Amino acid sequence: MNGETLGNVTSDDRRIIVEEGLAGRIADIVSPALEQLGYRLVRVRTSQMNGMTLQIMAERPDGTMTIEDCEAVSRGISPVLDVADPISSAYHLEVSSPGIDRPLVRRSDFELWAGHLIKLETNRLLSGRKRFRGRVLSVGDASLRLERDQPAYGEEPVVDIPFDAIGDARLVLTDDLIEASLKAEKAARKGRDTDSGEAEPLN
Repeated sequence: MNGETLGNVTSDDRRIIVEEGLAGRIADIVSPALEQLGYRLVRVRTSQMNGMTLQIMAERPDGTMTIEDCEAVSRGISPVLDVADPISSAYHLEVSSPGIDRPLVRRSDFELWAGHLIKLETNRLLSGRKRFRGRVLSVGDASLRLERDQPAYGEEPVVDIPFDAIGDARLVLTDDLIEASLKAEKAARKGRDTDSGEAEPLN
């Protein structure tokens, strides 16, 4: 997303930033179930909060996620997790939306939010560092081009970052991001209402 309009975004839904270990196994278990329900996985996290918490972050293909959606996902994937039984101890399942300052996990995420401020962390040194903050200028097949936000003296203002080097990436909350997110959500909801044949309420 650049400025106020949505750019052309590819339909590639494959996540390029994925979990490892237990979270990775859980992601493999729940992803097919989410797709059957009409959602897609954003991220899996486990923590020791409240004993053991499993957080499943998901969204509709249009990027929206309501409380009702979270409840539907929870009901849909709970039996799948019970059968697979990837966690040996008791745990609390938490299904959430990505939020405005969302993680970026797909190539299409970086395309969609190009021009907005992001922060990312790499799994190896690039240009002498692992943490970057800036705006995506362009997205290629295997890497993205990032314009740094306030680069240090002597640093290149623009850096190419391979997707396989990204360990974590997310949007930074700004006024422009909030405005753009609200407009995108409104457009997505309007599109769903039109598809379902519901009339838009008069203002």
